[in-house]
Amino acid sequence: MTEPTFTTLVSRWYTQHARDLPWRRPEVGAWAILVSEVMLQQTPVARVVPSWTDWMARWPTPADLAAEPPAEAIRMWGRLGYPRRAVRLREAAVAIVERHGGQVPNRLEQLLALPGVGTYTARAVAAFAYGQRHPVVDTNVRRVICRAVAGKPDAGPTTRPADLVAAEELLPAEPAAAALASAAFMELGAVVCTARSPRCGSCPVASICAWRASGEPAPTGPTRRPQRYAGTDRQVRGLLLEVLREATAPVPQQRLDQVWADDTQRFRALAGLVNDGLVEQVNEASFRLAGDGPPILVR
Repeated sequence: MTEPTFTTLVSRWYTQHARDLPWRRPEVGAWAILVSEVMLQQTPVARVVPSWTDWMARWPTPADLAAEPPAEAIRMWGRLGYPRRAVRLREAAVAIVERHGGQVPNRLEQLLALPGVGTYTARAVAAFAYGQRHPVVDTNVRRVICRAVAGKPDAGPTTRPADLVAAEELLPAEPAAAALASAAFMELGAVVCTARSPRCGSCPVASICAWRASGEPAPTGPTRRPQRYAGTDRQVRGLLLEVLREATAPVPQQRLDQVWADDTQRFRALAGLVNDGLVEQVNEASFRLAGDGPPILVR
């Protein structure tokens, strides 16, 4: 297999079959792409599209979000899950306004310096918003390269430096073509070369896939199981946040006590929300979303 053949085939497939997602449209700017990348972390596309649409309608620029209290970002986040992302996204908006005049920076090191923006997100924004040549590696990209190029069924649980090197070696030299290829690798892993039910008959590189050539061996090591949600602290946190999001005034402790019967788990979940900066205690008997009202006077 040669690099141009693999990359050209996947890129050509992408230009013909890519999903029409709103953050991929030509008129969309860097802020919209940053919002989409944060929302898409551990969240299916189908759930993100309506939330992203509502978010961008309300806060089309970083300055619009930065002017709001954290509570509004948490409310708008709704039930997307992992609501700490909403707070970090607002913090990133504040930093963009304060450090970059309200414009999402285009340099990788500046993107990495934004609150809540890690290696993947920074590279994704640099590539997809600014057409730069950076390897953008998520679980889907790692799976595609591991199977098609290395002939292995699974890429392991975490991204390693070697994964970035392998992806970069496949990118064309021209930045715009490289950005397109990064999006194409990701799309192929998301809709065709999936973890459990790959659609090899629809794959543009099936004829040169090293994994297929080796007989499609199954993983030999332990595989990741879907994370349990029911009965976990995550579920309790979500129930508590739902009550607080709908409130227009501080919520009495007694109301929160009705959310979950296990006192120990409920107290732990509520304390975690406070520690994460999502909730604040107004007084001994009530709580509210962070910043949802005048500053609390500490005595």
